[in-house]
Amino acid sequence: MRLLLVRHGQTPTNVDYLLDTAVPGPGLTALGEQQAAKLPEALAGEHIDTLYASTLIRTQLTAAPLAAARGLDVLVRDGIREISAGDLEMMPGDSEQGELYMRTAFAWAAGDTALRMPGGESGTEVLARYDAVVEEASASGAGTVALVSHGAVIRMWSAARAVNVDVPFAATHRLDNTGVVVLEGSPSDGFKALSWAGATVAATGEGGPAGRPLDTTR
Repeated sequence: MRLLLVRHGQTPTNVDYLLDTAVPGPGLTALGEQQAAKLPEALAGEHIDTLYASTLIRTQLTAAPLAAARGLDVLVRDGIREISAGDLEMMPGDSEQGELYMRTAFAWAAGDTALRMPGGESGTEVLARYDAVVEEASASGAGTVALVSHGAVIRMWSAARAVNVDVPFAATHRLDNTGVVVLEGSPSDGFKALSWAGATVAATGEGGPAGRPLDTTR
């Protein structure tokens, strides 16, 4: 299966750089709507069989133009929503609390899945819910599946599940709004990242443009 993990378009709380993870969350800014409108063209080379979005409004609005262009239904699943910030909700992303949020997420990717976000989920819980949607997509027999999801959970899940993406790479390579991580594989055999925000991913820890460490823009 070819898996396209797409971050949603820009939201007002992205602009304010806040940890905004609660359902249903905000809609898109005018720029976010433009980004969503350009997504069909950006993915023109992909033959997408199935399209998913999370339970947060911003992913569904981002997926809508792509769904319309391809004649696809948007399958809404809670499993691919953002990592819940718990007690850190609406804290500034560049604060101590914001850094704790990302350190916790990447600790999960490194294997400490029993660790719990303050007032929120454990890594075991987040990986299980995301894995369940990926497994559903794989079981459907679809060749290429797009999941419109969120920045932190895409980076964490990719570092945990792709054989050629490690934590240092995911922590220092941000994913801009409507950025895409492309992977190939299956839940049983594992996944390999082919590209990250348009740049080829080669060996572990290599490839892709440098970004700001511990990016917390949801």
